[in-house]
Amino acid sequence: MKRLIITLGVILSFIISTAFLQDMPLTIDQLRTLYSGDQAKWPAATLDEEARPGFKDIGFLGKPDYPKNNPYRAEKAKLGKILFFDPRLSVSRQIACASCHDPELGWGDGRRVAYGHDRQNGKRNAMTIFNTAFYNKLFWDGRALSLEHQSGFPVQDHVEMNEDITVMVKNISAIAGYKPLFAQAFGNEEISLEKIQQAIATFERGIISTNSRFDLFVKGNKAILKDDEVLGLHLFRTKARCINCHNTPLFSDNKFHNDGQALLGSRFEDLGLYNVTKQLKDVGAFRTPSLRETSITGPWMHHGNFPSLRDVIEFYNLGNPVAQQRALADKIPDSLKTPKSAMLKKLNLSIDEQRALEAFLRAISTQVNKIMPPVLPK
Repeated sequence: MKRLIITLGVILSFIISTAFLQDMPLTIDQLRTLYSGDQAKWPAATLDEEARPGFKDIGFLGKPDYPKNNPYRAEKAKLGKILFFDPRLSVSRQIACASCHDPELGWGDGRRVAYGHDRQNGKRNAMTIFNTAFYNKLFWDGRALSLEHQSGFPVQDHVEMNEDITVMVKNISAIAGYKPLFAQAFGNEEISLEKIQQAIATFERGIISTNSRFDLFVKGNKAILKDDEVLGLHLFRTKARCINCHNTPLFSDNKFHNDGQALLGSRFEDLGLYNVTKQLKDVGAFRTPSLRETSITGPWMHHGNFPSLRDVIEFYNLGNPVAQQRALADKIPDSLKTPKSAMLKKLNLSIDEQRALEAFLRAISTQVNKIMPPVLPK
């Protein structure tokens, strides 16, 4: 009996000490060892119930899949790159896809909102094309279902390239230098809208980011992240709650959320996903952008009103306490006053924690990409 009592006492002491240790904050060295090792042993992520269905943790991104109806070919990607940089797709022959998606600006344009035809301002920030291969839907409001589908929108948009899609095809068909390029990519010289879209989409699928210091860290290089970046990684998955929306190796859940930035009643008003679905529940919902390369793809948010990462972090730290424009409340129909996401809560991050979080966000970015623009066919 005495031996049994002693044994039970040892077991109870172990259970109590284990529980106590679990409640103790982990040191940077402990976090470094955990996060650069087996993902199954990472500390538990802080998740709301809304985020749990289909949740997949962050990690190494890997390479994208190419659709069966548009398989990868190097010649097709080369053609897509040329088309991407060719301003002759626009009515003015001055605006190319690369005008708003410049590789030296993180495949964005560095502006709050993009310039388009006749120097008109667009309504939204030009999203980077980094990692678009991994999205289920494209644009801030998800109106395009694939990269092939997406490529036709800017050409026809009156504020962007302002060209009739059939005229664009005729213009490209009239350029003799394109015929051998289409023959190499598709097996014949015929030029069509479908081939143009497939070529551009093939090029864009290859713009991915998998060589950040974060990627090297989770693959086993324990020393490549600094102490504040390791702490930022842990905060990202726990206290800062970023992981609720920015999960999966893409750092995006591929879903739509209302973070209170519809700015109803103001000149920046944007109803987001509602413009596509016409369902009131979607007012103010926007697609979760990937945070990969985020430090080189500002300014941030769909309206581009956040000039620094620190501004974005502070916004979420405060839980966006003024999601509705109170001064304009009388101008906003009640039906549009949809609540912000319940996952948006005050975080109470200290200044040091905010700095650590920002340091981690920079660790999932790489250097600005510089490429030689292609020589355009004549």
